[in-house]
Amino acid sequence: MATKTKENLVKMKCSVCKRITYYTSRNKKKIKEKLELKKYCKFCKKHTLHKEAK
Repeated sequence: MATKTKENLVKMKCSVCKRITYYTSRNKKKIKEKLELKKYCKFCKKHTLHKEAK
């Protein structure tokens, strides 16, 4: 089973409260643009758009 390496991990930041609440992986060679996912934020207590952070 493959492990998540440091190169593939990206931070997901809530667009409402600006907190980093998720870490996920993506293939940077195949997906050039930044990731945007609708996820649950435990600080806002609702589903919000999460964007890839630096």
